[in-house]
Amino acid sequence: MTSTLKGITLKGSAELVADFFSFGINSILYQRGIYPPEKFTRVSQYDMSLQVTSDPDLKKYLDSVVSQLKEWLLNCTVQKLVLVVTCLETDEVLERWQFDIECDKSVTECSAPREKPIQAIQGEIRSVLRQITASVTFLPLLETPCGFNLLIYTDKDLAIPEKWEESSPYHIREPEEVRLRSFTTTIHKVCSLVTYKKTGPF
Repeated sequence: MTSTLKGITLKGSAELVADFFSFGINSILYQRGIYPPEKFTRVSQYDMSLQVTSDPDLKKYLDSVVSQLKEWLLNCTVQKLVLVVTCLETDEVLERWQFDIECDKSVTECSAPREKPIQAIQGEIRSVLRQITASVTFLPLLETPCGFNLLIYTDKDLAIPEKWEESSPYHIREPEEVRLRSFTTTIHKVCSLVTYKKTGPF
């Protein structure tokens, strides 16, 4: 691929990371049963099979979030993205998928491309997505209808776009925590973890 020869630019890195979040959010919503399976369609990406939503409203919402996220990645002003799973009846937070984003702020659109094969980056992304797929093996069953919220943490002096609002951090009291793999484009690094509410009497 030509991307391998050119190396990784700031714009290319922002697009790679935004694409990861698009597929990652879809995977979490599918694997955790937030939406029924018939609302998803199977696609091939990163040499693996993934599920993406076919629901027009959800797709439009996720596309707008990822588009805004890509802009913040390009400006190196985003610090983390959090997907919060809540119980629809009680609004209790059951899971919190946190993706910390480190940006090399010394890089500009004029900087020389970084040397890292795109195949290597996609291999690291594939490992993270595989862990999301495997999450059903260690996370408690979600036994009530659930919804989700997306939180994006940016630099403090950033203006809030229209239709976005400030919110609480949606923390879980005394959570269990599982760290997932990370990946790096050499310009952006994404570290993942999921925290969840303990179940049972323990």
